[in-house]
Amino acid sequence: MRPNGTSEQLSKRRKRALGLLKSGKSAKEIAAKVNVNERSVRRWQQEQRHPRKPSARSPGQLPYLTDKQRKKLEQELLKGAYAHGYNEDYWTLDRVGHVIWELFQTRYSPSGVWRLLDRMNWSCQKVQRMALQRGDELVNRWQQRVWPRIKKVAQVESDAGVDR
Repeated sequence: MRPNGTSEQLSKRRKRALGLLKSGKSAKEIAAKVNVNERSVRRWQQEQRHPRKPSARSPGQLPYLTDKQRKKLEQELLKGAYAHGYNEDYWTLDRVGHVIWELFQTRYSPSGVWRLLDRMNWSCQKVQRMALQRGDELVNRWQQRVWPRIKKVAQVESDAGVDR
């Protein structure tokens, strides 16, 4: 657990403890004086004797797909789901994961596919489903004639304070 204080404050405390070590104080005395555990003082002393080399790469696991592979994946996804043998033209995380496997033999979990698509600036879109029996003319007529009357009645009732 990270101790309280800014990085600068913690660094000052560590330098003060190391200075007291150089002056000949014991780790136990220093720990009590700077309000830390004795093990911390010993660790700081060890790190001062044998400093760590800075890492050449950033922390974290390397991505499974290279930039070139991600561009190839984007081109394939832009072709659409029909081009990859699906009956409907939309992408799901499982479908994208399957395409990644077919192209690059790399497995991604659905959450990994989600993060990959997010890094590619792709967003989640929900499929808008419409009934096959839908009559667009009837819907338009309802929106133009019936819906305004319903809104008007509701507005009049709310203005009058009628509760139902």
